[in-house]
Amino acid sequence: MSLHIRPLPGVGAEIEGVSLAQGLSDAEFATIKDAFAQHGLVFFRDQSLDEEQHLAFARRWAPVNVNRFFAAHPKYPEIALVLKEEGQKDNVGGGWHTDHSYDQNPALGSILVARELPPKGGDTVFASMYAAYDALSEGFQRMLLGLRAVHSARHVFGENAKPDILQSDTRGSRYVNAKAADALDDVVHPVVITHPLSGRKAIYVNPGFTTHFEGWTEEESKPLLQQIYAHCLQPQFTYNFQWRPGSIAFWDNRATWHFARNDYHGHRREMHRITLEGGPLS
Repeated sequence: MSLHIRPLPGVGAEIEGVSLAQGLSDAEFATIKDAFAQHGLVFFRDQSLDEEQHLAFARRWAPVNVNRFFAAHPKYPEIALVLKEEGQKDNVGGGWHTDHSYDQNPALGSILVARELPPKGGDTVFASMYAAYDALSEGFQRMLLGLRAVHSARHVFGENAKPDILQSDTRGSRYVNAKAADALDDVVHPVVITHPLSGRKAIYVNPGFTTHFEGWTEEESKPLLQQIYAHCLQPQFTYNFQWRPGSIAFWDNRATWHFARNDYHGHRREMHRITLEGGPLS
């Protein structure tokens, strides 16, 4: 097989000509790692990956971060279930966000494998925080470089969570362990980070978990945050990924946002997600 990288409009690249189930050579892995660093997001099509192969691929990148707030796979606790049943109204991840920005050492990324898909709908949309930063004026960039922002898990996963943020209507079955969320201290990260793999600068605030700027009130922070969010969601920075059987998405939480479309009511959608440990941001 011949590995080929096909850049996509807005954000990401599709990796063709590899079988993840058969394993990757060192050269193939190095090429994919470089594409992942530069694009912040890679997709694979027509794969046949079981749970153990999913875990093996993930562990080649970094240790697995066991999710605290999603239900776990009954046989593989390192795999989180991203699940919407036929009778449920809301989905998981139905608002723009960056996974684990509420952690002191945010996750490197997540590898999502399609297991059961609705007949249509259920796409995931991604946005590039590299491209969003690059498109800012020099003056706006300088302003953001001097700011830090607070990130929190409590308002999404805690006892007093606001369900409209990531559209969770059944915290007990899909978002679990509210006490763990309430026990987490809020964390502070730079508003603009230098990506540890690519060396590129990326915007690092998101509508899901960022609450305010350090030293500012939430009310003072809101207008500027909304301006940043509107900028980041311009169509030229985004890509809509249409899932098919055998599809895999691997996104970098430090360089992208994403959200899952909730347009398949009455149908079941099951995805398996493995999240990878990251490190401190600067």
